[in-house]
Amino acid sequence: MSASRARPRIDPRGPRFVAAITAVLLLVVVFLALTGAAVAALVLLTALAALFAWGAFAGAGRHPFGLLFKRFVRPRLAAPAELEDPAPPTFAQGVGLFVSLVGVILGLVGLSGGLAAAAAAAFIAAFLNAVFDYCLGCQLYLLLVRAGLLGRRGTPAGTA
Repeated sequence: MSASRARPRIDPRGPRFVAAITAVLLLVVVFLALTGAAVAALVLLTALAALFAWGAFAGAGRHPFGLLFKRFVRPRLAAPAELEDPAPPTFAQGVGLFVSLVGVILGLVGLSGGLAAAAAAAFIAAFLNAVFDYCLGCQLYLLLVRAGLLGRRGTPAGTA
């Protein structure tokens, strides 16, 4: 990515805020799918997939829940110690999109258990990020960069 197209660095608390809201909504999806409200679970998971797509394609800093964080939460907090590269959280949104789309497809073919399992997997990842600041998608991104499968054009892998 050229320097002129580089995304601005983001407050690391933003993705945790997004993950917290997402985790709660994914837990609702799992509950709905397991209690027989498969259509409601499918609709909510489809909406979450759309939000993951927004974050994956527009960038983690432009996710709707991230914008809520910027507008209403961040002004009430002290400045972060440092800002982070948006690439790993943006990649993590893509991973969330993939997992949620698997759940949507399984729900569309009538496998509400599969929908619940996909939503539960996404919930675990969102929960780990929100509560423990451990982003599974970010870790996967870093592994792929170190393996040379992902990297920035024109810059060595792993540099900002």
